[in-house]
Amino acid sequence: MPELPEVETTRRGIAPHIEGHTVTDVIVREPRLRWPVPPALKAALRGQRLRRVARRSKYLLLHFDHGTLLLHLGMSGSLRVLPAGTPPQAHDHLDIVFDDDQCVRLRDPRRFGSVHWTRGDPADHPLLAALGPEPLGEDFTGDYLYARSRRRKSAVKVFLMDSKVVAGVGNIYANEALFRAGVHPGRAAGRISRERYARIAAAVREVLTAAIAAGGTTLRDFTLADGSPGYFRLSLAIYDRTGQPCLRCGQAIRESRLGQRSTFHCPHCQRS
Repeated sequence: MPELPEVETTRRGIAPHIEGHTVTDVIVREPRLRWPVPPALKAALRGQRLRRVARRSKYLLLHFDHGTLLLHLGMSGSLRVLPAGTPPQAHDHLDIVFDDDQCVRLRDPRRFGSVHWTRGDPADHPLLAALGPEPLGEDFTGDYLYARSRRRKSAVKVFLMDSKVVAGVGNIYANEALFRAGVHPGRAAGRISRERYARIAAAVREVLTAAIAAGGTTLRDFTLADGSPGYFRLSLAIYDRTGQPCLRCGQAIRESRLGQRSTFHCPHCQRS
């Protein structure tokens, strides 16, 4: 699934090409995504100028004159900026056509992505209203994590991946951050000290910032907005390295399951 760095990379990739342009058409080839594409989307968007492309957690927010389009890439979705006349391929479900004869095209083989239109404040949308702070924002600190974690018995990795606690820290980056912080992913969230949470918060920021700078982590069904792959996967220290030597101490990396997700840790560097 595209995680926060991939979504942010997509935002940066498409924004310069479409911001300031006016929608001339909306072509829906397949409305059956995770939720049905709004039937009135063409009428809502046609003639509207796109003011800004933003991101909230793993959602892209396209801010128009009179509303906001929310896009989620699901497990296999991607966006491209293409000439409007480019013939569609299989799984190209939606085009938003602009006044310069360019379009943003949504491709989603598994159709787990979604498209939503709201005329209100997008922060109040049901999909966004309960989200925690952005992990790269000022509100995300060790003190915040410490306060939210009190009396929590769930594993700290599961705690970090709770979108109501922090928005957008997915499985890959939770594994990487806890390795950087030297914290065992299975340790109960409520038993971690304030000092360690300061290290965890800093590690989350570091790993996400590095991934965004590198262009996101290449997943099986995802490439960047210009079609080139991300490269941060080459720098992953712990994720998907079961049995390989730890880059710090040389011990074999172990794999387990937490919250039904693959979890990786070094038994020496992350003992507690």
